Amino acid sequence: MADSQGSFIWYELITPDPDAAKRFYDAVVGWTIEARPSGTMDYRMIGRRDGGQAGGVMRMTEDMQRRGGRPCWLGYLHVADVDAAVRAVQADGGSSFMPPWDIPGIGRIAMLADPDGAPFYVMTPTPPVGTPDAASDVFSTDRPQHVRWNELAAADDVRAIDFYTRHFGWRQEGAMDMGEMGQYRFLHQGQTMIGAVMPKPAQMPQAAWTFYFGVDDIDRAAAAVTDGGGRIVMGPMEIPGGEHSLDAFDPQGAHFGLVGPRK
Repeated sequence: MADSQGSFIWYELITPDPDAAKRFYDAVVGWTIEARPSGTMDYRMIGRRDGGQAGGVMRMTEDMQRRGGRPCWLGYLHVADVDAAVRAVQADGGSSFMPPWDIPGIGRIAMLADPDGAPFYVMTPTPPVGTPDAASDVFSTDRPQHVRWNELAAADDVRAIDFYTRHFGWRQEGAMDMGEMGQYRFLHQGQTMIGAVMPKPAQMPQAAWTFYFGVDDIDRAAAAVTDGGGRIVMGPMEIPGGEHSLDAFDPQGAHFGLVGPRK
């Protein structure tokens, strides 16, 4: 695959109600989530209007809920060797939620957590037949219906930056002072600013990633969040560059963000 080390190459919603998630996110973001799974596992692709895919939706099983699982969005990071990445993360204070396994025709993946407990996947994808240089386009800095920003709220933001830059080839450059909330430190992958790390707010139960989805109109999307049974916890507020963002929970309790223009 053409994706470089540490690229976000897929995003996944884990939810107990994929049908409700379809109704909600189709209205909010403008996606078309599959109405039913195509295979035996309840996994549904998220379609964009441009014909691409934004990620997937996986049904949370009762067993996952009994084990303490909560609805959430997770990101997949590209690595050259999943097994080596798992060993390195565990040796550096991280943990393994699901050991490496192969998905035929898709690739090898594992679910991990960083030293603060924020979960994420690592993946070595299998290139599509006939297109060995294919690259993921689920992340974009400026296009609607893509993930446009990746934000980590960390219990120890300095340690988190050291962890991700060493394991995934990112660099930290630049910051914004948030006063009593600390520093908002920007992350770069290659020449692209992909997100930021901030100190975890006290009311947040644990360290976690928040992914911001691009929308065509932040006020339209905000109204769709509340009309669809979601809950906005911050925003819309203007961000550098003139666009607006908000933080919200979907009706099942998964946290997410939106970013886009005000029209």
